[in-house]
Amino acid sequence: MAPGPIAPSDFYTGLVAELYRHLRSETFEAEPYARFVERSGEPALELGCGDGDPMLDLLSRGLVVEGLDSSADMLDRCRSAAAARGLDVVLHHATFEEMDLGERYRSIYLAGATFNLLPDDETAGAAMGRIAAHLHPDGSALIPLFVPPAPTEAEIGSVRERVTQDGAVMRVTVLEVVRDEVARDQTTELRYESIRGGDHHVVDRSWRLHWFEQDRFAAMVADAGLVTRSVRSANGGSASRDDTSFSFVVGPAPT
Repeated sequence: MAPGPIAPSDFYTGLVAELYRHLRSETFEAEPYARFVERSGEPALELGCGDGDPMLDLLSRGLVVEGLDSSADMLDRCRSAAAARGLDVVLHHATFEEMDLGERYRSIYLAGATFNLLPDDETAGAAMGRIAAHLHPDGSALIPLFVPPAPTEAEIGSVRERVTQDGAVMRVTVLEVVRDEVARDQTTELRYESIRGGDHHVVDRSWRLHWFEQDRFAAMVADAGLVTRSVRSANGGSASRDDTSFSFVVGPAPT
């Protein structure tokens, strides 16, 4: 069992980074992010770009997009994927809360609710401050968020598995879920496995999520000197107060 939650920069390393593409629970369609960048403008920055989805698809469309991630292993995989597609990619190794790129972007976005990986309100507030510092005065940022559902007994012991073309078995198993409604934290103990012939590699990691209600996050946006332009539901319309999956579109306050 892992000793406790670790930073994303340490979580997405080694075997976990290798298995990520095979075992992730969601896919990232390029179209919504391409539309956002086309409306908001270039250059763009994808925060938490991981191994390249959907950023590389946006690059292949001719959009000017850079990527940032805290995991060096994931950035290495992104470079390899870009090279395989003949794409030139600009990548930055930094955390959201400490990034200092010397550039302002007309579009900053996260693909999926990567912001929920930040461990607490203080770190999230610092990240919002850095987003504000990197936004062009006419730019905007797209930040998807969600409130994870309370775990059920059926989830404990559940397995997600993929078999690759060369016959390797990639597997992740849920060992335990601990939820704290007051702290707005949920930690899932996961076991990652790779079985290839007689080689069996196992890594246990603690995956932590921290969530925000819409009002709380709107206040964080304001504290960073930004304004909320819209809050969208998962289907792209205006989010209701009951939605547990929503995206904030924020930008600099008008002068």
